[in-house]
Formats: sequence, C-alpha cells, structure tokens
Amino acid sequence: MSSIISRRRHPAAGYAAVAGGLVAAGVLYSAFSGGGASAAAPAQDSTQIAQGHSLFVQSCATCHGLNAQGTSQAPSLIGAGAAAVDFQMSTGRMPAKDLTAENDRKPTQFTPQQISDIAAYVASLGGGPAVPPESAVSTDGANTALGSELFSTNCAQCHGFAGAGGALTYGKNAPSLNASTPTQIYEAMLTGPEAMPVFGDGTITPAEKKDIIAYIVNTRNETNPGGLSLGRTGTVTEGLLAWVGGLGFLVLIAMWLTAKRRDHVKGESENSTHE
Repeated sequence: MSSIISRRRHPAAGYAAVAGGLVAAGVLYSAFSGGGASAAAPAQDSTQIAQGHSLFVQSCATCHGLNAQGTSQAPSLIGAGAAAVDFQMSTGRMPAKDLTAENDRKPTQFTPQQISDIAAYVASLGGGPAVPPESAVSTDGANTALGSELFSTNCAQCHGFAGAGGALTYGKNAPSLNASTPTQIYEAMLTGPEAMPVFGDGTITPAEKKDIIAYIVNTRNETNPGGLSLGRTGTVTEGLLAWVGGLGFLVLIAMWLTAKRRDHVKGESENSTHE
C-alpha cells in the first residue's frame, strides 16, 4: 500500500495525468468534429482545376512560376485564394502591363469562366479567401446609414467620401469605386489589394460589408444638390476651385476697371491739350 501511495505522489504522475487528459480531449474532439469538417469542405472540381492549371501555365506562370510558387518578378499565389484571383483578373489588373508600377483597372483579357478556372486552380494549392456567393454581396435589406458610417471610418480616408478615389503617399493611388461590382468590392475587403489593408470578417463582419457595398452603390445614383460635383472629390477640392475661380474673377474685374480708368484719364488729357 505504501508503495502505491508513493508512486501516486511521484512528481511525474501529475504530468502523466495532464497528458492523458489532453490526448483524450483530442480524440473526443476529432470524433465529434471530424465528420462535420469534411462535410463542410467544398468539393474540388478536378476538371475545372486542370483547365485552370492549363490557363495558368499559358498566361501566368511566366511571372508567378510554373507552380505559382512566385519568382523575382511576382509573388507566390499559394494561399492567396480564389477571391484574390477573381478580383485581380476581373478588374483587368492582371496580367500586369508593367511589373514595377501600381496596377490600374483596365479591360479584362479573360472570360468569367476562364477566371473561375484559374481561381479554382490557385485555391487548390493552399486555400485562401473564396469568391463570395451572390447572397453575400446582395444589398437587399442592407443598412445604408450604417454603411455610410463604416465607409467614413474605414474607407473614406483613401477612396474619398463618395468613393471617387484619390492620391496616396509614395506615389500610390486609391482607385475610384464607381466601376466596381459588389463582388469586387467584397473581394477587395477580403484580400487587400495593392496598398489597401485586409478587412477580414473579424474586423468588418459580412453583414457590415453588405452595408458598405449598399452605401457605395446607392451613392452612385444620388443627385448632386450643389450642381457641378467635380467628380465628387470632396469639399476641400471643390472649395479650393471656388476660391481660386472667385479670386481670378475679382482680379479680372480689377484689371478691367483699371484699364477703363486709364483710358478715361488719357482721354481727358488729350482734350485738355487740344484746348
């Protein structure tokens, strides 16, 4: 009996009990959650992935590498996700014209199906954010008032209060959102292209993303109560133009009055000479 008690009091007994508990907890967790995880995982379409790989080798591998591992010219796409591929290609930013310059929006060179195939291939390499479904970007029932507040807090500093875009530091540029689709806006928040930070679901929830998208879309259709909007670049720019224009108008009036007075004085001087 004394030997059993001494073994129980051995310092290693406590560690062994903790380790056994952790192993048991892991086994139970795997038993209860393993089936659900595999059922929730999206099925991979091997045919689409193969087609995407073929397109990738033809159009993307020169810069990103044959296995999307990245090169000295372009980063690795492993783990980038389908959303990043869909955003970059659907906005025409990829393929890039100049590898050293910031990529601007331009007409896309691929069909939606081709973009989907390449996105599926990249997603098969290492996961990453998926392309949001239509239900995630639908603005039905969205709160545009809350979207306005969220946009002002998180987006307006770069994109302007109406999403018209603007210049950033180090020669970078925040693009206009006027041509962006709801899906592209959602994907940009998920992936953070160029100088934009990533706004994951932990930072801005999916419901809040829908509110922001609804605000951006509704702002495009609003009338300009002040008349000429100057591209909705903001009150500072509009005020500066009004001030410069008004000052220039006053200068012209002053020059006209000065010239008219000079002509009047010259005329009086000539009349007095003739007399």
